[in-house]
Formats: sequence, C-alpha cells, structure tokens
Amino acid sequence: MQSVSAKFHQFTPLERRATLSLASIIAMRMFGLFMIFPVMSLYIGVLPGATPSTVGFAIGAYALTQGFLQIPFGMLSDRWGRKPVIFIGLALFALGSIVAAMSDTIWGMIAGRIIQGCGAVSAAVMALTADLTREETRTKALATIGMSIGAAVMMALILGPVLNKIIGINGIFWITSGIALFGMAVLFWLVPDPADSHFHRDTEPVPGQFYRVLSNAQLMRLNFGIFSLHAIFAACFLVFPLLLKNSFELESHQHWWVYIPVMSLSMIIMVPMIIAGERYRKMKQMFVSAVLLVIIATFGMYYSVHNWLAIALLMILFFGAFNFLEAALPSLVSKTAPPEAKGTAMGVYATTQYFGTFLGAYGGGLVLHNYVSPAVGANNIELISDKLLLTQIPSVFIFCIIISVIWLLVTLSMENPRNLSTQLLNVGKMNDSDAQHVAMKLTAVQGVAEAVVIGDEGVAYLKVDSKALDEKKLYEYSVSENFESELKKDPASA
Repeated sequence: MQSVSAKFHQFTPLERRATLSLASIIAMRMFGLFMIFPVMSLYIGVLPGATPSTVGFAIGAYALTQGFLQIPFGMLSDRWGRKPVIFIGLALFALGSIVAAMSDTIWGMIAGRIIQGCGAVSAAVMALTADLTREETRTKALATIGMSIGAAVMMALILGPVLNKIIGINGIFWITSGIALFGMAVLFWLVPDPADSHFHRDTEPVPGQFYRVLSNAQLMRLNFGIFSLHAIFAACFLVFPLLLKNSFELESHQHWWVYIPVMSLSMIIMVPMIIAGERYRKMKQMFVSAVLLVIIATFGMYYSVHNWLAIALLMILFFGAFNFLEAALPSLVSKTAPPEAKGTAMGVYATTQYFGTFLGAYGGGLVLHNYVSPAVGANNIELISDKLLLTQIPSVFIFCIIISVIWLLVTLSMENPRNLSTQLLNVGKMNDSDAQHVAMKLTAVQGVAEAVVIGDEGVAYLKVDSKALDEKKLYEYSVSENFESELKKDPASA
C-alpha cells in the first residue's frame, strides 16, 4: 500500500515532463558554459591577447554578469511572464556564443562570455518550476534540476577537451549557440504552460527579506563558503589543463583519461561523508573535514606540479571534497534559512556563488600573470612558454590556499545545523487570522519544528524532522488534489 508521503510526493505525468524539460534547459546551458573551463587556459600565448589574466577573465566573465542579473531576471519573470524571460535569456546566451565563436582574439571571446552571462535564466526557470509543480513535489523537482546541473558540469569537463581537439574553441562556442537554440525549442514545445503564474517565496526573493537574510550570521558563513568553493574551483581550472598538458604530457583530447577516473574515484570520498553528515548527523564535522581536504589538496599540488602521480591522487582528494561541499552547501542554506525566506536566501547564495567564480578565475589569472610577466617582459607576454607556465603554476595554488584557510577559520565558528528539512504544504488561501491559527495547528504536529502560513498564497512553509514526522496528520491539512486539472490543457500530451 502506498504511503501518505509517497502519494503526495509522487510526480503527476505533467509535473514529471515539466521538471525534466526545464532540467534539460538549465543543464544544456550549464554544459555550454562549462565546456570552456578545461580548455581556455590552453590558449594562453596562442590567441591574440591571450595572457593568463585575460584568459582568467574570459573564463569567469559570464559569472560576473550572471551574478548581477540573476535576481533581476527572476523578478522580471513575475511581470513579463516566465517563458518570455527565459526565451530572452536563451537568446542572449546564443548571441554571446555566436560573438565568441566568430572571434579570433581573446577580447571577442570575453565579450561573448559577458553576453552569455547576461542570459541569467536560472531564477526564472526555478520560478516556472514552482508554477508547474505542487508544493508537495516542488522540493523533489528542484532537486532533480540540481542533479542535472551537476551531471552537465561533469560531462562538460570531460567532453570539452575532446571537442577542443576536433573543432577548436571556436567550434565549441558554435555548439553552445546550437544548444541555446535547442533549449528554446524545448521551452515552447515541451514545457507546459501554467494556468496561474504567481510569486513563490520558496524559489524567488522577497525584497523585504533581504536584510533578514544578509544579517543572519549563519547564512553569511554559508554564502562565504560557496563563494570560496567556486573561487577555488575556477582558479584550479585555470591551471589543471596546463598540468595535464605539461606534467602528464597529454594532449587536450586525452585529458578525459584523467578526469573520468579522478571524478569516479572521488565518489569514494564524497559518499561516506554525505552519509556521515546526513544519516549520523555529523554535518559540521564533515563540512570542516572537507574544507581541510581542500587545503591539503591545494597545498600538496603546490609542491607536486612536476609529479603526475601525486597530482592525480591530490585531484581525487580535491574533487571528493568539492563534490561533498557542492552538495552540502545548498542543503545547509535550506535548513538554516527561515522557512518563508528560503527563496531570498537561495537567491543571495546563487549570487555569491557566481561572484566567487569570477573572482577565482580572474584573480587566479592575475596571480599567474604577475608571476610570469617579469620573466618575459610586460610587452612580450605572448612569448610565454609551457615550461615557464608550469614553473609559475604554484602561485595559483598559493592563491587557493589563502582563500581556503580563511574559509576554514570562518567555518570553525559555524553552528551545527539542525537536522531539519524544508517542506511546503498547500493549505488553501485564507485570511491572516486563519493563517495564524493553521500555523499553530501545524506546529503541534509531531515532527514539525516551524510553521509559517502565508494566507494570501495559501502555502504553509515548514521545517520538519523527517524521521519523527507524523505524515498522515500533516497531510490532513493539504488541499492538493488533482494538480493536472489546474493546468491548461497541454497540446503535446494530446
């Protein structure tokens, strides 16, 4: 017999297709953005104007504009509609890719990456996901999108170098433009139209909640964490391709020989840490341990740039810690944020993540540039040799070590997170007095730690202990029935 939880959390066919189609759009976009990461630094001294600093800027340029436009794009989707805003974002992404593909200098590629980042559709996609899913299945839908992003990034890091050998960096940008156009087709032919598009505070920021989120010390520690993690990740991918080329003596199309086993073996580190953190409630200990592993890995790489075996083992350590932290941080933000301010907290979190990517890529490039340029002269930077680059790579790892040590100090003061998950419940629209009354009743349900009911939205925002939750009692307050009947008839399913 199907449990109460399974009944309410099971996707309807329409929800499933909406989730998968939106996940494919965001995953394709991330795939296109990240294919450049493992190949861009190979063009230092090859493309006109390609120095360590300009290449670092090119890698991170998209994140600068996306960081600034992420939240505004989400807010615009409330006024202009979800699909029009997502279409505009994908069009900008395609335009930026075409600009970069047609460029034969680093400056044109920087311009293209900046335009790519202007198509900041993630927040609008999340909002449309909320429009197309019930409150009870929304967390599952967003988790599916998150997993698709992770898979797309890993595939991009593996396939980017292979495609670079076959079609070059300009060809990669042409493929990315085609991906954007395909995403537009998916948007209009596969993504259903919601009958009612409205504001969702679990996926969108509430302007009045920004001060509350920004003044929450625990959330700001987590924001600094994702900022640091992506800064280190971007800086490392400025030098990883150079290490594989010069220490491993591998051509770009052979880099997957290292990336696939490294990422596969890193799961041996990540999975036990997740189990210990979530199941055995040792999240802070695992979190601090993962940051320590990042320090150990980057410190080891500083001393091992000429030792390919040591670099391979340290990369396994690095990716194990990175994958754990990448999975743990959004979960911790969700657990820490006030239940009715989750969308605001996640918006700030995403913004700091993008700014971290830009700082890491450009900052790492500046560090490498400043160590290299005295050896060849500021006006002869195009004379950089692979041998010279290899000798100066440790400077970037120093940059990463400094960031990670500061992060560790910030992390040590982090509170041990409560083992609570966020849950939404459709309770029907009501006045404020009734909303307070329902919130009190929900708080009395076993396993519910916090309950906030927003009457004009008809949604209860809950923090629950899933192990102790009385699901049968909780779902007595849900008014969700046949969600598909609330959506417009979907021509694609006819």
